[in-house]
Amino acid sequence: MHVTASGTAHSSHSGTALLEAPRPGEGTGLTHPVGIMGTGLYLPERVVSNTELVRTLDTTDEWITTRTGIQERRYLAEGQVTSDMAIAAAHQALERSGVPACAIDAVIVATFTPDQPLPGTALTVMHAIGARSALPLDLTQVGCAGAVHGIFTAAHLLQNQHFRNVLVIGADAGSRAVGPADRTLRPFLGDAAGAVVLGRTEPGYGIVAWHTDTEPAPDVQIRAGGTRMPTTGATVAAGEHYLKMDGKAVWRMATDKLPATILETARRAGTEVTDIEHFAVHQANLNILRETARVLGIEPGRIPLTVPFLGNTAAASPFTVLHEVMENRVAHGDRMILASIGPGYVWGSICFRHHV
Repeated sequence: MHVTASGTAHSSHSGTALLEAPRPGEGTGLTHPVGIMGTGLYLPERVVSNTELVRTLDTTDEWITTRTGIQERRYLAEGQVTSDMAIAAAHQALERSGVPACAIDAVIVATFTPDQPLPGTALTVMHAIGARSALPLDLTQVGCAGAVHGIFTAAHLLQNQHFRNVLVIGADAGSRAVGPADRTLRPFLGDAAGAVVLGRTEPGYGIVAWHTDTEPAPDVQIRAGGTRMPTTGATVAAGEHYLKMDGKAVWRMATDKLPATILETARRAGTEVTDIEHFAVHQANLNILRETARVLGIEPGRIPLTVPFLGNTAAASPFTVLHEVMENRVAHGDRMILASIGPGYVWGSICFRHHV
């Protein structure tokens, strides 16, 4: 796959102190530097165009393109589930990294569309790929922020002397999380899975800074299915188990917090954001990405795009860009910031320095 390019936040979770800009790699709290060993990506075969969507939705191709910048997206085939995508992405990441599945110490799967409530999707994935001795971890309620939270968690697991390689996967089948007649959300979401193998790297490389933050708000939610509103015939009939979103509120938060976290992480990495070589930003929609670039003071083409032909793939979203950057763009010593924001709200970013 080839991808075409097209105010400071606060936090109690920090890669460095807030008093002064550090030197790269200092103050992350990581005794053992953690870098990217390899990435993988899986895209379902079925391509769903705007033309196909508008046959059953009360909307138009013009509305979808203008509001989202999305022209097509991928849908998981009938009979397949989220773990199928995760397994395929994991196999490719293992191949690219050269790390055998038996050497994976933990498998982290971020998804808000698990195969089922129990058992965990990570458990299914680890046994399917042959990582039988790994620790399975499921991140199920951070949504589109799954990439940042998963990598952040993996980096800290790798500080344990018994952990050498951690597989992080973001996988979502958003097409199955929205109502079939939802004219506002259905055009946004697509299905995909991305994966990254993280391991020990050389001092001064790998993760050099990060930033995370949160703010509680019910702007993106699935109301039914938990203890607050257990699933019943009435909740199903009312569509309460489908994803709901306040689009205007999400726009305000995303266009504020995404550039803010990127700026803060660049500062903590001891560099200007304009000097960062690569960006892997959550592909929420084209307009949010353009506004993020404007606030950052960089050309829109500096932020690679997958959203026009994949849509918003939630936890997989930053991985769709990360994979292309790692496959086709990155060089030794390059810096890259990965950033995402999810429901709740939770958001954050991580800066890597690549080591070949």
